[in-house]
Amino acid sequence: MGSNVRMVVVMDPIERIKYAKDTTLAILLAAQTRGWQLHYAEQRDLRLRDGVAEAGVRPLSVHADPARWHSLGERTVEALGTYDVILMRKDPPFDIEFIYTSYILERAELAGALVVNRARGLRDMNEKVYTGWFPQCCAPSLITRDMAEMAAFARTHGKIVCKPLHSMGGHSIFALEPGDKNSRVVFETLTEEGTRFAVVQKYLPDIAIGGDSRILLIDGEPVPYALARIPSPEDHRGNLAAGAKGVGRPLNERDRWLCQQIGPALREAGMLFVGLDVIGGYVTEINVTSPTGVRELDQIFGIDIGSMLMDAIARRLPAKA
Repeated sequence: MGSNVRMVVVMDPIERIKYAKDTTLAILLAAQTRGWQLHYAEQRDLRLRDGVAEAGVRPLSVHADPARWHSLGERTVEALGTYDVILMRKDPPFDIEFIYTSYILERAELAGALVVNRARGLRDMNEKVYTGWFPQCCAPSLITRDMAEMAAFARTHGKIVCKPLHSMGGHSIFALEPGDKNSRVVFETLTEEGTRFAVVQKYLPDIAIGGDSRILLIDGEPVPYALARIPSPEDHRGNLAAGAKGVGRPLNERDRWLCQQIGPALREAGMLFVGLDVIGGYVTEINVTSPTGVRELDQIFGIDIGSMLMDAIARRLPAKA
């Protein structure tokens, strides 16, 4: 399966990515190595015309060169259903525009394209909320608009973490100590005075030493290593974007049990590339939109996760002459 496979990536502007860290680039380099024909689009390029998903796309070449990692051809408008693969890598926020985009991608899927990750799953599996489908894997948490319920949760569990449901990269994540006088204003801010849902979780102290580990699942099966993101001394967040340090480690028995609990449901839903965030043996988020960590794990352990994903995608495609 080579040069006759056509793939379009939908992503944030490629010229703005961080070459050394960007997982999407690693995936694209793996696809290009196989001889797949790459095309590029941004969210703004998508449209639905008389029920047909279309996009203004540009031929894409990627390069393992930190000074020039991509080149683009001339823009044409094509039906997305004519592609073999649509790689959806648009970062959150998970807003109404993201939902509209998922509708367009679902029409492309119905026309024959393999969408990675599947549009319906992107829409249905909010990264903070979907943990509720696997309570046996998670620490105590509460999703609510009610600020009094948040306060009661804090009284029960002591130190807690509060965060919005729609963002990424550690944005607007608060850690509150028992009796913190900022609690009320944090609850007001995250719920917009009780008009939006937010999540509160029991604080897991393991993050300070063991970090917030990213485990990558490819078609439901885990990559054998995790990236533990250790918060900096000045911050409580285990996010690389927030200054955490990435440390590689092999999966342990608890990690594999968590993957066994969650992986089959993801595979059945067509979610080929997912990241589990694990602190102290508990899943805190299930990242389905644009999980990262590939470049770091590849470098630490000498593996090629992009090629693993290409293998999984190829198995899902019909045989090509």
